Amino acid sequence: MRELLRKPIWPLVALLLLNLAVTPSFFAVRVQDGRLYGSLVDILHNGAPLALTALGMTLVIATRGIDLSVGAVVAISGAVTCTWIAGSPDPAGPGAALAGMGLALGLAVVLGAWNGFLVARLGIQPIIATLVLMTAGRGLAQLVTDGQIVTVNNAFFSGISGSALFTVPLTVVVAAAVYALVALVTRRTALGTLVEAVGINPEASRLAGVRSRSLVWTVYVFCALCAAVAGLMISANVHAADANNAGLWLELDAILAVVIGGTSLAGGRYSIAGTLLGALTIQTLTTTIYSVGIPPEVSLVFKAVVVILVFLAQAPKVQALLARRRGAAPPPAPPAAPVEPAPAETTTETTTATETTGSGR
Repeated sequence: MRELLRKPIWPLVALLLLNLAVTPSFFAVRVQDGRLYGSLVDILHNGAPLALTALGMTLVIATRGIDLSVGAVVAISGAVTCTWIAGSPDPAGPGAALAGMGLALGLAVVLGAWNGFLVARLGIQPIIATLVLMTAGRGLAQLVTDGQIVTVNNAFFSGISGSALFTVPLTVVVAAAVYALVALVTRRTALGTLVEAVGINPEASRLAGVRSRSLVWTVYVFCALCAAVAGLMISANVHAADANNAGLWLELDAILAVVIGGTSLAGGRYSIAGTLLGALTIQTLTTTIYSVGIPPEVSLVFKAVVVILVFLAQAPKVQALLARRRGAAPPPAPPAAPVEPAPAETTTETTTATETTGSGR
């Protein structure tokens, strides 16, 4: 059991089994109109934006950073794309959708570079530097949409969320491709080692010749790009841009997914596969809240309780306590070596010498 609790997969398995007990057809998957449908497919489809955002957050946290602005970037991405499509001469054409998405992704690169500049060049604490964009970014999104929900009717843009590739939803394919690419680059090249080195000790890595500032800058740009793609998925799914609610609190879910996956908030150690499991766990938890019928007003409290239980179960002290209760107490410390007494002859000789000295006096 102790080995099982060390794995980030057990909360996901527990939630899936709970859903199966509540809904016997939870694992059922069907093909309709050339696309897979089912509860498991919905978890993957709806969890793709969170998974992408958590992936970028993983690399940021691995460099001892944090990015609180990903939710705002999601809102900006959808707002810019939908506003461009709605105001173009041909709102239903693919050209308007491509131009709007390109503009959103380009703006995301600028926003990520801004965060990286504040952290890497000016030395501002990451939580403060990204808090600026978290606050101002959502206001910028509302400024772009003029405080309104901008709806679009563009088949090409809607296809980001509604289309499928070999019956698999396109959002799932895109997220899987990005994960595979990042895992290949970070684990098959020196980039992963450099990220860990910067996270463990930035100053030592800089003295060793690692361009730590450029690396930190790059991971913030990548994190913003992941958030922008997630924003495109969310907006395409609802055919609209809601600057006030799109990506709201997504940064907290992304951080939770990263931590559940085993990445250290202190920097250095990170896990791409663990982050994916963490994102699926958070999305499955959201699905469980809806399927079990928990009232919306207490859903956030239930979610917080479950997350706390997961963290407690993975805590080293809790695992040690469970091991002791099962009789697997840690081995006792070896006894200290006995101190050998001084030889008797030396004591006698010292006493005789002392008496002789006293007699001579």
